[in-house]
Amino acid sequence: MKYLVTGGAGYVGSVVAQHLLEAGHEVTVLDNLSTGFRAGVPAGAAFVEGDIRDAAKWLDPSYDGVLHFAASSQVGESVVKPEKYWDNNVGGSMALLGAMREAGVRRLVFSSTAATYGEPEQVPIVESAPTKPTSPYGATKLAVDHMITSEAHAHGLSAVSLRYFNVAGAYGTYGERHDPESHLIPLVLQVAQGRRDAISVYGDDYATPDGTCVRDYIHVADLAEAHLLALTAAQPGEHLICNLGNGNGFSVREVIETVRQVTGHPIPEVVAPRRGGDPAVLVASADTAREKLGWNPSREDLAGIVADAWQFAQHIAKEQ
Repeated sequence: MKYLVTGGAGYVGSVVAQHLLEAGHEVTVLDNLSTGFRAGVPAGAAFVEGDIRDAAKWLDPSYDGVLHFAASSQVGESVVKPEKYWDNNVGGSMALLGAMREAGVRRLVFSSTAATYGEPEQVPIVESAPTKPTSPYGATKLAVDHMITSEAHAHGLSAVSLRYFNVAGAYGTYGERHDPESHLIPLVLQVAQGRRDAISVYGDDYATPDGTCVRDYIHVADLAEAHLLALTAAQPGEHLICNLGNGNGFSVREVIETVRQVTGHPIPEVVAPRRGGDPAVLVASADTAREKLGWNPSREDLAGIVADAWQFAQHIAKEQ
């Protein structure tokens, strides 16, 4: 098959593109490199530097589907620059859907997010839970989900939205290169590398076993495998929504301790005030993905996730 991967120079997009290539598919990566990296585009993939608003220039009937990762994704930034998120995430996705319709490409896998749920009323979170996003980022992703549903019903699109929880780890030479970095595991690894003096723990008085927030971490390679399964999961006119997570959570302090054990480095902590909008616990129910996609994550061990991320962090340090 032949697939277009938008945002394929980014973290998750690059790993998925590599998995597609390993499965024998033909891959074109479309990325404007605003947050992605040219080095993240897998060897063997064709690369187009451009914006998803211009996807009609490259998308043609020879493509069997699109995997859509291109988006602005920083929650904090979305609060102070909401216009950027509505323009890029919603406007860009609308243009992409139009290009797919024009080219007759009727299969889509969309990179959605657990941020569509906001503060959960109960955990683990199921797909039928109320969607009350607490940031423009989450709101724009939810808007695109609604847009995809309309497109599927009106024009026969086969679509799957995958709502990620906390993606982590690495796949060989493909991993997190965010600048600035905002995710916990790579931030703690920066302390281990001596690039950061200490890790900030935002609140240690939550109603959790050790007082710190609990999150559901999923290995990026398990995530990639779900995308390949999703390509054939929906029927024409169907929009399937699946959560992706491991169904169990680890606290901030458990993550920090695991990094200490994996790297052998001391990790100083600094307790800071809570951040607004941080729920105490975010854990997914992935039952729908298991049932509808046949997905069975196999890399659930936190130490293994951290070890892969640590290997990648050391690889990047040697490049710099």
